[in-house]
Amino acid sequence: MRKNTLLGLALASALAIGSSVALAAPAGGAGHGDFGHGRHHHRGDGQMMMLGKLNLSDAQKASVKQIIRSSREQNKSSRDALRQQRSAFESMTPNQVGYQAAASRLAQAEGQAAQQRVQQMANLRAQIYALLTPAQQAQAATLKAQAQARRAQWKQFRAEHPQPSAG
Repeated sequence: MRKNTLLGLALASALAIGSSVALAAPAGGAGHGDFGHGRHHHRGDGQMMMLGKLNLSDAQKASVKQIIRSSREQNKSSRDALRQQRSAFESMTPNQVGYQAAASRLAQAEGQAAQQRVQQMANLRAQIYALLTPAQQAQAATLKAQAQARRAQWKQFRAEHPQPSAG
C-alpha cells in the first residue's frame, strides 16, 4: 500500500507543473488503478490518475514505474540533505546566534530545490509523454481540455456562490 501511495505521489509530481499530459482516475472508478492513490492532494494528482484512462500497456506501465523509481533514487540525496537542513533550522530558537544566517541559507537551499524540482518534473513529464502512442497523446490532450473546462466551471460556480464569512 505504501509503495503504491509513494508511486502515486511521485507520478502526480511528475506531471504537476504545467503538464501537457492530462491524466485522471481509472475508468472503472472503483479502484485507484495501478498507480495508487495518495493521502495528499496536489495539483497534479488528477493529471497522473488519468493514466488509467489512457489504457497504458503493461510495458508502458513498467516503463513509467522505472522512470519514476530512477528519478526518485537520483534525487534522494538532495531531498535528504534539504530535510536535514530544515530540521537543523527548526531546532534553533530565534534568539540563537546564527539564526538569521541559517534562515538565509535554508531559503537559498529551498529556492534551489524548487528550481531543481521544476526541471526534474519537466524531464519526467517529457519521458512519460514520449512513452505514449500518438493516439494516447491525443486522448491526453482531450482529457486535459475537459479537466480545464471542469475547473473553469467550478471557479465560475464558486464566484457565483461565495461561502458565507465566519464572523
